[in-house]
Amino acid sequence: MKRLLTALLLLAALAIAQPAHARARLPIRGADVSSLAKSEAHGGVYRDARGRRGDALRILSQAGLNYIRLKVWVNPADGYNTKTQVLDLARRVKAQGMKLLVDFHYSDTWADPGKQFKPAAWEALPFDQLRQAVYDHTYEVLDALRRQGTTADMVQVGNEINGGLLWPDGSNSTWPNTARLLNAGYDAVKKVSGSTKVVLHLANGGDNGLYRWWFDNAAAHGIRYDVIGLSYYSFWHGTLEAFQANINDVATRYGKPVVVVETAYPFTTADDDGWENIIVSPEPYPGYQATPQGQAAMLAKVADIVRQVPDGLGLGLFTWEATWTGVEGNGWDPADPSSGNGWENQALFGYDERALPALPVLGRG
Repeated sequence: MKRLLTALLLLAALAIAQPAHARARLPIRGADVSSLAKSEAHGGVYRDARGRRGDALRILSQAGLNYIRLKVWVNPADGYNTKTQVLDLARRVKAQGMKLLVDFHYSDTWADPGKQFKPAAWEALPFDQLRQAVYDHTYEVLDALRRQGTTADMVQVGNEINGGLLWPDGSNSTWPNTARLLNAGYDAVKKVSGSTKVVLHLANGGDNGLYRWWFDNAAAHGIRYDVIGLSYYSFWHGTLEAFQANINDVATRYGKPVVVVETAYPFTTADDDGWENIIVSPEPYPGYQATPQGQAAMLAKVADIVRQVPDGLGLGLFTWEATWTGVEGNGWDPADPSSGNGWENQALFGYDERALPALPVLGRG
């Protein structure tokens, strides 16, 4: 008994000695699964680490994930990533006890720092009508979610909007227009649910100059938001040290919570669908191999950096397209059914369909 008591006291002492960031579990331990509906329609299969086939969302939830991110396009060529799929997936997300982040691209296709194309149906709209279209589209999707009992917990008004949105009208070469469009989205979110948090999302998470310039201008032009979202891919967006310096700075400078809404890392250099992978280096970031263990280690490192953000302002992270495996027909281009997927080596499921070690690492947060 004495030895048992001594051991318990030692364990307690070790727990106290750990830094706070090593003990705290992140509030958000998430995954973007925007391609899941199309994957399943084309025969995609998901298994847990023991090889048991199951619902991908349930596998994620059982691993400890508590948040799912879904993108919304307006009228994509393949009919996926629309309100229909978001509503269907939201029911499944909430049934697993997870929360929901809805990511509005305000486009028929990918929106990112290099392209912010208007939806075809909005191309000829005068600016005031374009602003109203942003409001109406945002409200329509979110209100439908609310009415089915799956209210969004967080919403991105725009995706990787380094240069604004809905070009050319919303380019931040004209900040007042950028502000009016973003605030239209914000107002629609809050009209549906005052408790839903609005995220403004930039890429290049290691670029502090970009973030200061952007959010200083946001403040100067009265852009409203609740949370700062970042993309951080270590093979593109600077060193881990630069990322940590930036995320700490923007949280304290603007007094807002921060969340990494996109990150990922490869678990292999091999290809699974005959379409060249985007990241093919055996060591995309120094010290982290493109292996299952390297993927897990990188996600753990990013999580730890978020955990250390001052004043508890680091909310968590989402790994991007965790279920985008190499399923024929589930390619990157909604207008080209023959296109493949250059990202399957960064999913959280391996080429044997099984959950990878990074999944429980992310779930432990």
